[in-house]
Parts: sequence; C-alpha cells; structure tokens
Amino acid sequence: MRIAVVGPMHPYRGGIAHFTEMTVTGLAERGHDVRPVTFSRQYPDLLFPGETQYEPDSDAAPIVRGAPRRLDSINPLSWIRTARALREADPNAVVFQYWMPFFAPAYGTIARLLRRAGVPSYAVVHNALPHERHLGDTWLSRYFLRACEGHVVMSASVADDLRDLRRPDAAVRRIEHPIYERFGAPMAKGKARSAMGLPLDAPVLLFFGFVREYKGLHVLLKALPEVLEALPDLQLVVAGEAYDDTARYHGLIGQYNLEEHVHWYDQYIPSEAVPAVFSAADLVVQPYVSATQSGVAQIATHFGVPMVVTNVGGLAETIPHEEAGFVVPPEEPSALAQAITRFFQDDWQTRLNEGVQALQQRRHPDRLMKAIEDLV
Repeated sequence: MRIAVVGPMHPYRGGIAHFTEMTVTGLAERGHDVRPVTFSRQYPDLLFPGETQYEPDSDAAPIVRGAPRRLDSINPLSWIRTARALREADPNAVVFQYWMPFFAPAYGTIARLLRRAGVPSYAVVHNALPHERHLGDTWLSRYFLRACEGHVVMSASVADDLRDLRRPDAAVRRIEHPIYERFGAPMAKGKARSAMGLPLDAPVLLFFGFVREYKGLHVLLKALPEVLEALPDLQLVVAGEAYDDTARYHGLIGQYNLEEHVHWYDQYIPSEAVPAVFSAADLVVQPYVSATQSGVAQIATHFGVPMVVTNVGGLAETIPHEEAGFVVPPEEPSALAQAITRFFQDDWQTRLNEGVQALQQRRHPDRLMKAIEDLV
C-alpha cells in the first residue's frame, strides 16, 4: 500500500519522534510505499520548555531524513498546503501520530480536507487526553479524532479516554506498546558504569526522561532516605532535562542529604548515550503521579532492565507486577521505598530479568505495523 505518515521525526527529538521514525521504517521494511511528512515548526520557541527541539546528530534512516518538512503547527496556510500535498501523493491512507491537543487544530483540519478528497485518516493515539489537563483539551482532541476512520491505542486507559472522543463507527486496534530497538545493543554493566563514573558494585536506580511534575521525581527523592537505611551505598541516576523549576528537587536533595547518592544529568540524553545510561542501571523507577503510558518502559524492556512503576494509567499493564517489575501506589514514598529495597534484598533481580526478556518477544514493533495494516 501507499501510506503517508504524519508526525515529528528527524531532526526533532524525543520519544514521539523516535516512535514516528519506527513507524515509517517498519512499514517500509514490510514492503509499503511510505510517504513521511514532518513539521517545519513543531512548537513555537516561546511554548517549548526545553533548550532545543532538535536532535541534529540523530542516526535516522534515509527515508526519515528525507521527509518533507511541510507542517507548521500554528500556520493554517501550511495545514492546507500539507493536505494538498498529501492528497496529490494519492495514498491509500494517512496515519497521524497523536499525543497532544495542541496539534489537534492542524491535524483535524488536514484530516477533514483529506476526507473530502476520499483519503481516509487514521491515528496512532499515544494520549487521547494529555497528562496535564487544560480547558478545551476534550474539544480539541474530539475535533481531530472524530475525523479519523480508525485508531491504534497502546493501553486500556487511552482506549477509555478515546471512547467519547472518536466516532462510534471508528475501528480501534489495541496493541502492547512496542519496544524501541533504535538504541542498539546493551553494554556490559561494568563498562557502562565506568563510562558514567558510577561505583561498579553499588545498587543503581535510574529515573529517565524529561523531568516534569507528573513524573514524580519528588516522590522518589522522598523515598530515598528509607531506601538508604537498608542500602547505604545505593546510587540514583536522574537522566533527563528538567521542564520544571529545579529548585524543588535540589531542595529535597539537600533536605535529605542525598548529594552523595544522586547523579543528575540535567540535559536531553542523546541516542548514543542511551545504552550506557540503561545498561548501568539495576532498576528503572517510574514514580509517576499520573500517566497513560510511557515509552521509557519500552526502552528499559529493550535493554533488559526491570522496573518499579506506579499504578496510574497504563503503566501497570506495561509492567506486570512481580513478572517484569513491581507496581506500587502513586504518591506513596514509603511504598516505593519498600519495593526498591525488596528488589535488592529479596533476590528478585534474576526472576524479573527473565520476565523482562519474555516481554521483549511480545512487544516486537511488527505488531504495530500489523495493526496499521489491518486498519487500512
């Protein structure tokens, strides 16, 4: 089939861009004629909380690097031009990557223009509604999602949110979130820790990704004093750029005397550094206060690292309790501390490592491609 894919990709950075690139290359590898389209402007600089939106040194595939940068998220004229270019490509379908209502006006307008021309649109829905809600989110998401003939979702919570936002006759395919294979093979733990300046024999936790309120780093910092009573040499790596005011987190680090235990890389972690960051860790911790799903868990699964997650959104689906990690209640530092301590003291590492390896087989990216093919 000829399939157009719309979403962020090279030179844009982050999990959604990586997911879009995986979609494009995966469909192309299965023999489809894939026509990728990305943004000329994703976010206005004033609205972007980080240092840069770009990852210029990405090792993206040629089909991704050659994607036309047509779509300006805040310029309606570009929406019309993008719809015209997509229509002229004469695809069997257009697949949008959707994760935030900010993009719904552009996406919804394009999808409606395509429908008038007889071209169906579909959405891979990462979030039907955002983690942090704002007035108008429901209306905006409905504007786009009801213009689509079908949707792929990756958690029950997103499927629930989608129910009142999509057309009743729209087809829905639910899959497990595919793992990210783009980062290459794991490193030997000793080599990874040496590269990061970490002790070779100490227990190491990893908090990975952009630091935002809903991701719960403050909960993990509050849990650490209890963990350190049982594991006094434990180290925490925080690998990700802060999108919040860091004073709160540094205040907690000082309050609990954690300076010797917390290593914070307050920056976007480039793709070439990801293997060392994950391979150095014994346990990935996602203490989210709210969530739908998380790509971080899929990176951890690819690298074979067990996880502790909170029971919010689809995280508990992602990490089966006592199979590939532990699930704890959100915003309860003591429960989080007990799970971390249990992992290291009660010989859970071998069992959970084996469980993560089993997950790798169930979450191969081909399942995403098959879901898209079934819809189209």
